[in-house]
Amino acid sequence: MAKGRFITLEGGEGGGKSTQARLLAEWLGTRGLATLVTREPGGTPLAEAVRGLLLGAAGGEHADAMTQALLFSAARRDHVMRLIRPALEAGIWVISDRYADSTRAYQGAGGELDSSIVQRLEEWVTAEAKPDLTLILDLPEAEGLRRANERHAAANVGARDRFETEDPAFHLRLRMMFLRIANSEPQRCALIDAQPAVEVVAEAIRATVSQRLGL
Repeated sequence: MAKGRFITLEGGEGGGKSTQARLLAEWLGTRGLATLVTREPGGTPLAEAVRGLLLGAAGGEHADAMTQALLFSAARRDHVMRLIRPALEAGIWVISDRYADSTRAYQGAGGELDSSIVQRLEEWVTAEAKPDLTLILDLPEAEGLRRANERHAAANVGARDRFETEDPAFHLRLRMMFLRIANSEPQRCALIDAQPAVEVVAEAIRATVSQRLGL
């Protein structure tokens, strides 16, 4: 059985990563490919517990960038070993809403954690599963936050997560880092304009996946 392919979606707040991950999986399914949609932090019970700890109301706002990076990395390692790698080895195409690039952006650029620490953690944690393609959904940070706030209000789910409440300078650093990642690793990454309507973005993603992964 051929090994599956690993696609990650990255970007700042409000870019529509979850929606686009679902639409991409549906499209791949029409082409006869088995798919698995997952998220970070998350995907396993341990990783979901870390998600609640850092993004919920359990005190994650008090964790510094180093603590965040260590916890996210522990969750990622569990995610890789217990879900992502077994799925890929079984021939399943894995689509993850966020992966290691988010640690580079959120804790590295946003939290101003030394890049050498972030890089070393990434090397340790992701050696078993490197993305075949990373789709970076880009839009101005103010627009992303506006969309995130609207989505949050419509869902009526209580307090926003701790990163959505960061100041505009933090979100600008995130966007600049994601753009830097896309520019520095063009063979792995594709920059997708996330400003148009959902279906327009989905079509751009399908075209990119087709071209890059030979579908």
